[in-house]
Amino acid sequence: MMTLSRGRIFLPIFLCLFCAFATHAQQVPVIEKTLANGMRLLMVERHDEPTIAGGWVAHVGSSNERPGITGIAHLFEHMMFKGTPTIGTTDYQKDLDILNEQEHVRDEMRAEERHMRAMLRRGDIEGDLLKPENWTPRYRELQKQFADLVQQERKVLVKNEFVVLLSREGASGVNAFTSEDMTAYYENLPSNKLELWMWMESERIFHPVFREFYAERDVVFEERRMRSESTPLGKFEEEFNAMFWEALPYSWPTLGWPSDLPSISKADADQFYATYYCPQNITLILVGDFKPEQAEAMAKKYFERIPRGKKNPPDVVTLAVKQAAEKRMYAEADTNPQVDILWHTVPFGHKDSYALSILGRILSTRTGRLYKNLVLGSGVATDVYAAQGSQKWAGYFNAGGEARQGHKPEEVEQGIYDQIAKLQQDEVSAEELQKVKNNFAAGEYRRLSANFPILQELINYDGEGDWREINNEGPKIQAVTAADVKRVANKYFAKENRTVAIYTRKPGSASPEKPAPTSPSTSAQ
Repeated sequence: MMTLSRGRIFLPIFLCLFCAFATHAQQVPVIEKTLANGMRLLMVERHDEPTIAGGWVAHVGSSNERPGITGIAHLFEHMMFKGTPTIGTTDYQKDLDILNEQEHVRDEMRAEERHMRAMLRRGDIEGDLLKPENWTPRYRELQKQFADLVQQERKVLVKNEFVVLLSREGASGVNAFTSEDMTAYYENLPSNKLELWMWMESERIFHPVFREFYAERDVVFEERRMRSESTPLGKFEEEFNAMFWEALPYSWPTLGWPSDLPSISKADADQFYATYYCPQNITLILVGDFKPEQAEAMAKKYFERIPRGKKNPPDVVTLAVKQAAEKRMYAEADTNPQVDILWHTVPFGHKDSYALSILGRILSTRTGRLYKNLVLGSGVATDVYAAQGSQKWAGYFNAGGEARQGHKPEEVEQGIYDQIAKLQQDEVSAEELQKVKNNFAAGEYRRLSANFPILQELINYDGEGDWREINNEGPKIQAVTAADVKRVANKYFAKENRTVAIYTRKPGSASPEKPAPTSPSTSAQ
């Protein structure tokens, strides 16, 4: 330990330079194939250990929704674990009969909901229609009928059987996520279970059964409440996000608006699934211990039986409207005073995204300009951040920080603008630029060192638009010049292009002061 500690000053420099070289030299050997039904297959053969990281990404996220069904993409993340005709039930025919009867009752409930909403608009009733005390007698009766059907369904249901079966065969980390641009499903599995995995994953795409649809819809609603409505800044961040994006379908939360989730029907879900979960909109990804020829043959055997969708899913056609004036939001919350700033920038793969990523790293981290000047220097902030975010249809640059006790968020805000102004006026030094590039290279080297991180990278790159960025992004980052950084600083960081949120502490709430920061050169490693 003493030897490692003594060499710690020199080791990071050597490691970063080595990683920069390694990232330039190393290309992830991705094999791409396209199945007869349009589904794409990405394979990376690695025999470091007898495991495979497997997953698939559906090119659909909350940006593909519309008002009225916001949150449905995330709902599908849950529904895809509900099984198939052979997985998840002890009696599929009885299961199917119950599901059909549930839909019949739900149709009547939706008609009564329309009646109650009309009464609410007229002022005949007041309050939240989600609360039982505001239901009509007929709606109460229908609710009881549906609850009885739910109990019947549970008698033939095999809970979580899809995950249980995979786990029993040695799979781990079975999970999924939904973002604005994609929905992904993934796990680690023993390499000798690849064919079982192929069958199970193809089955849940080909023959999904949306059991417990309305119960799971309620679970998603509760998840939304816990994440957004029960956190100090959740509801404000949603409002801030909606104010920033305006026209683009990034303006609503991935978890959906609270009024939309309860109104999503299974008919809505069936239509959404048919539109976006077609083979030509899905990419299958394998990383690990397998032979590509054998894996491709298995993929054809199991996934090509899924018919191609009748139509290709529609693209998002609404473009961002150029922001004409600065927008500001002021909110009181149970949190420390802070500022959050967003600028409109560029989408994934845009040539300026690489220089903006470099600029973000110059400002952020414990050795970046914001921390050195606002936390360690003037002391107006306890924490700061900055980063470029490029998504499929548009991008943003986010910066902000928390004000130290005795200082205002506006002081942190001005400090951020001062540091950006310096980047607009003077080119960053060659030494500082290279340090940031080395950090990017080191991070990329670590992310590409094992099966699962490589799978995650391929999922994210493919979901945003092009898996080839796993090999192309590094060289493009390394090609960024000081002049590029100065150019994008001047191009995107205009006052009229930003949206600002100022949070002050709600009267009556208090939060303890954070301890004073230590210099990065002396802090614990």
